[in-house]
Amino acid sequence: WINLQLTFIGGAAIGVIALGLALMRTTKSPALTPFRFLATAYVDIFRGAPLILIILLVGFGIPALQLKGLTNNVLILGTIAVIITYTAYVAEVIRSGILSIHPSQKAAARSLGLNYFQTLRYVILPQAFRRVTPPLLNDLVALIKDTGLVSILGVTDAVRAAQIETSRSFNYTPYITAAFLFLCITIPLTRFTDRS
Repeated sequence: WINLQLTFIGGAAIGVIALGLALMRTTKSPALTPFRFLATAYVDIFRGAPLILIILLVGFGIPALQLKGLTNNVLILGTIAVIITYTAYVAEVIRSGILSIHPSQKAAARSLGLNYFQTLRYVILPQAFRRVTPPLLNDLVALIKDTGLVSILGVTDAVRAAQIETSRSFNYTPYITAAFLFLCITIPLTRFTDRS
């Protein structure tokens, strides 16, 4: 259940933040140039750093700062680390979808009297999301699997529970059970992705 909770909470946050980053990276407004550079730097840094390293930095680094008001809950910190990393990947997928829409679509919407935000909302984004649905579902499958990495912080998810049980009995069947649970979730999603 921990893995599914982390996936749903993380997936929702990732979608919202990634959309903002993608829009920031595709804007041509000169006033937003500094934010576009920050969004680009964010994507470059967190796509380039391994997820496990980000989990370790957030999960152990934030509590080590001993700042008041910051949580020490490893589940929350693990979720934040996953969100930070996956947002960079999903932002690039969404950005590629936005850039794949022909400029004539935007010009046609503007000629009909739609402003910039209406053009995005009613013309560009619906077409872009249709095009990037398969890669986004692929990222969701990867997210489900990578939630198991938060176990290195001590979160008792499927992977950690299997590890604890294996250490008690020296029987490695719990690892197979954990793998089976992940497969029960990811295989149907993969088949759904194939049909999209």
